Amino acid sequence: MSSIRRTARHRRQRKVLAIGVPLTLAVSGVVAYGSAFGLGDKAAAAEPSAWASAAADGFASVDALGQNGTYGGREGRTVTVKSLADLEKYATAPEPYVIVVAGTIDMAPVGKEIKVASHKTIIGSGTLGHIVGGGFFLGQGVHNVIIRNLTIRDSYQGVWNDKEHDFDAIQMDGAHHVWIDHNDLRHTADGLIDVRKDSTYVTVSWNRLSNANKAFGIGWTDNVVTDITIHHNWIRETEQRNPSTDNAAHAHLYNNFMEDTPGTAVKSAYGNYARGRTRMLLENSYFQGMTNPVIRDSTAALVQRGNVFSGTSGRNESGGGAAFDAKAYYRYTLDAADKVPALVKSGSGPKSSLGTAPATAAAPAAAAATTLTVAQDGSGRYKTVQAAVDAVPAGNASRVVISVKPGTYRETVNVPADKPHVTIQGSGPSRKDTVIVYGNAAGLRKPDGSGTYGTPGSATVAIRSDDSQLRNLTVSNDFDEAANQAVDGHQAVALLTAADRIVLDGVIVTGDQDTLELETAAKDKPGRVYVTNSYIVGNVDFIFGRATAVIDQSVITLKKRWNGTSAGYITAPSTPAGHKGILVNRSTVNGDVAASSFHLGRNWHPGGDVTVDPQATFRNSTLSAAIKRAPWADMGGFSWKDDRFAEYMNVGPGAGPKSTDRPHLSDAQAASQEVSDWLGGWTP
Repeated sequence: MSSIRRTARHRRQRKVLAIGVPLTLAVSGVVAYGSAFGLGDKAAAAEPSAWASAAADGFASVDALGQNGTYGGREGRTVTVKSLADLEKYATAPEPYVIVVAGTIDMAPVGKEIKVASHKTIIGSGTLGHIVGGGFFLGQGVHNVIIRNLTIRDSYQGVWNDKEHDFDAIQMDGAHHVWIDHNDLRHTADGLIDVRKDSTYVTVSWNRLSNANKAFGIGWTDNVVTDITIHHNWIRETEQRNPSTDNAAHAHLYNNFMEDTPGTAVKSAYGNYARGRTRMLLENSYFQGMTNPVIRDSTAALVQRGNVFSGTSGRNESGGGAAFDAKAYYRYTLDAADKVPALVKSGSGPKSSLGTAPATAAAPAAAAATTLTVAQDGSGRYKTVQAAVDAVPAGNASRVVISVKPGTYRETVNVPADKPHVTIQGSGPSRKDTVIVYGNAAGLRKPDGSGTYGTPGSATVAIRSDDSQLRNLTVSNDFDEAANQAVDGHQAVALLTAADRIVLDGVIVTGDQDTLELETAAKDKPGRVYVTNSYIVGNVDFIFGRATAVIDQSVITLKKRWNGTSAGYITAPSTPAGHKGILVNRSTVNGDVAASSFHLGRNWHPGGDVTVDPQATFRNSTLSAAIKRAPWADMGGFSWKDDRFAEYMNVGPGAGPKSTDRPHLSDAQAASQEVSDWLGGWTP
């Protein structure tokens, strides 16, 4: 048998602030600041309190890019600072810290922006925390940062629309998982907040932004990757960028109060602006006196729901197609729009005390996870991953995290169906640090003489239990095709999933043929899989199966075959009729292969099964020149045109116009082929 030809084959709840409730109202046990910390002239250690364990809501709460939500420095020490030297010392340190600012700190020189490192919470002590004449900068790759309860002010240099002094209150360039909450930002030389250069997974909530020419800019990139939530902010006495949102993949704005205050010298040029290829969802916000309250570029998609406009004038726009369903990414609760002015005026900005809310019916607290540690050197409880899996009790009702220390683990791993809620997670700083690898293939004979492995039996890692996860590691099948040309059956699975509600986040799955097999426990069972922030590598049918799978914000890397040639297929769905198949969304297809050598997919009818209806959709993704102009192929005597294959809004040299050989979704069809439609009420 030719190895390129197939034969018949065998978002977790976390404790968060009550969404839609200001901190002053969402407190079961309020913690006061000030003398309780024993403040002195130097940085002082402080006991962690309830607010130190708070985690973000909105897009900052989403598990992605190897980061599980945004919780700042809560795993580190809590220190209290009153000087610039101490603030900079702890904010730039590599270790996690909760940094309590307990006084007014003047930046020197004026305009200085402290370069904040990852895993920090910077929070004002009551209303005492003021940063004057500068702000904070979060650079490329900085992540898991919380800035709360501060007043950041007065870097203004006397020129209203200042083009010379780039003095922001908070600027981020390529950062991710950032929460800006309950601050008072005002009177800066440039923007109050700049979210730039592909920064993503950002939430901006319950802030006051005022007295500046530019309030809040998002963009400075041609890429469409930024996911941002903006809610319960009071923006007033600002002329532009209120906010201006350029090329954001998902911008969710709700319950904000936009006010053009009468009798002041500041007149708004515009309110919420969807620029470039932004997709914006704007809900239950209140616009008072704004000029051009809501505008969009012709290339942007903007959906409005439930907003109130009082005394506004000029452009008030929506349209451009569907935006997105925010509830596919996180939970939130809308306040009534007519209540927003009073609610936001009273609840936004720094407070004298902060606390965290107890779990509610809308956001229950997750049970504490059990952690089992694996280390080859014996420093963990187990030396192999399978030994840790074996230790998980059958029928476990809560999350078990198997934390695997860096190393190469040459073994096969099977998580059986009776052990749900298992997370296997690399503990190193990179997904490359922890590798699980083996080299079985479908045609290899088993050591016990019972036959060959078959395709699913070749898997290095098999996940057969519901609600299970892989994070921050590499799974590989290194079967050597060149050395095994006599073997009939080169299908070599790295990762098999055969269960429902599976999350693959921050992983590398690599092999050649049949790298990632996505199945269900049985033909009549659901099997939803969500893959994000990951790399999938292979050459022939290397994303395949009957599961309902989303490949989101990931990289699909095409690989040459064992003999150096370039030819292959990315997907081979075998979707049951009436079910969703494989959705590749906001992802990139690349690889060092020849131009026009790969198909996006072909239709697999296992064993000639005429009842299946294979489906694959590639949308909003970047396709390399390796993709053929006619990107779909027949398989096993079945025409792909009789099944479900389509594209939508792809870009790159491998993208192409609609044709009989290249079907595209209409805008209306695309609106029903979003991530939320695939996941069917499940929020990973």
